[in-house]
Amino acid sequence: MKAICWHGHGDVRYESAPDPKIEDPRDAIIRVTRTAICGSDLHLLDGYMPTMKSGDVLGHEFMGEVVETGASVTKLKKGDRVIVPFNIACGECFFCQKTLFSLCDRSNRNAEIAAKVMGYSPSGLFGYSHMLGGFSGGQAEYVRVPYADVGPLKIPDGLTEDQVLFLTDIFPTGYMAAENCQMEKGDTVAVWGCGPVGQFAIQSAWMFGAGRVIAIDHVPERLALAKSWGKAETIDFTKQDVFDTLNEMTKGMGPDRCIDAVGAEAHGTGSLDAVIDKAKAAVKLATDRPHALRQAIHCCRKGGTVSVPGVYVGFLDKVPMGTFVNKGLTMKTGQTHTHRYTRPLLEKIQAGAIDPTRLITHRARLADAPTLYKKFRDKEDGCIKVVMTP
Repeated sequence: MKAICWHGHGDVRYESAPDPKIEDPRDAIIRVTRTAICGSDLHLLDGYMPTMKSGDVLGHEFMGEVVETGASVTKLKKGDRVIVPFNIACGECFFCQKTLFSLCDRSNRNAEIAAKVMGYSPSGLFGYSHMLGGFSGGQAEYVRVPYADVGPLKIPDGLTEDQVLFLTDIFPTGYMAAENCQMEKGDTVAVWGCGPVGQFAIQSAWMFGAGRVIAIDHVPERLALAKSWGKAETIDFTKQDVFDTLNEMTKGMGPDRCIDAVGAEAHGTGSLDAVIDKAKAAVKLATDRPHALRQAIHCCRKGGTVSVPGVYVGFLDKVPMGTFVNKGLTMKTGQTHTHRYTRPLLEKIQAGAIDPTRLITHRARLADAPTLYKKFRDKEDGCIKVVMTP
C-alpha cells in the first residue's frame, strides 16, 4: 500500500509500506477514506517525540470502510463506515471500565518503554512512536485497528465524511479541554492557540455555558476563524501584551478558566522565556517550549482552572509552580478519552449544533502530504486544517 512515512526530522515521504494484516482475533482492517494532519503530528515532523523509527507510518486522525475482521469481532462487518479514535483501548481493564480510555493498561505493547519515562504507561496510539506501541498510523491506504469492537464507531447514512472525521481526535479533544475547566455558567474562558484543537475548545466552551471566550494567537486566519465561527473575542500576542489585555478585559480579575491548546512547540514570538526555550530545545537542553502554559498559569484568576489539552513530550523548564500553588489553581490534563465522547458528539453534529467542516481549509490527495505538512507547520496559505483522501 501507499502511506506517509517518517524518516527523520523534517522528512516525511509518500511511499510504499507493508500491507496490514490481522494479527489478533479482535483486529479489523480498515480501508482509509479520509485522513488528516494533526498539530500533534508536527511534533514528529520536528523531531520532538523520541522512539520514532525510519519508515514508521504516520497519522492518527482517520476513518474508512471495514474490509476484514478478526474471528472475535462481532460489532463490525465488511462494508461498515467507521471513525476510529486516535488512542487504542481494550475496553476491559481498570481504566477502561472507568472510561479513562487514554490510560488503557493493555493496549500499549511497548508499555515498559513508556513506564521508564512516565512511571506508568498510557494507552497505545496510532502512528505516534514506539514508546506508545509502534502502531502504524492512518495516513495510509489501509490500517490495522486493534480491539475493533471497542474503538470504531459506525457512522449512519446522511452524514458526510468531512462532517465526522474530527470525531477521531480534535473535536473530542477540544470538548474534553472545556469539560476539564470545570466551568460555571457565565465564566470567562481564555484559550491559548487557535489551531484546530483551540477552535473546538472555543466551540465547546460555549456548549458548557461560558459567558465570554477570549482567543489568543498571532496567525490572522486563525484569529479570524475564532471570531467568525467561534464568536470569540481575540488577542494578537504580537501586538498586545496578553496579561495586561486580559487584565483590562476582566476588570483586574483574570480569566476564570484558561486552556493551553498550544503545547510543546509554543512560539511566544519576542518574549524572553520563549527565546530561551527555543535555544535550549535546539541544543537538546530542554524537551519542550512551555511558554503558553507559563502564561496561562500567570494570567488565570485566583482559584481558577488551567486545562491542558496541548501535547507535552518530556520535562518542562521553569514552570511557575509557586504561582500555581499560591493562586490556588487547579490543573486538569490528559490525552483525550476519545471513546467516551464519540457518540454524544456525533449526536451534536446530527442535531446541527456544530458544523466541523468549517475548520477545513485544504483538501488534497495523500500523495500531497509531504508538502502540506510543511505548509501546515509554517502556517502558509491560510492553512488551518488539512484533510486528505488516499
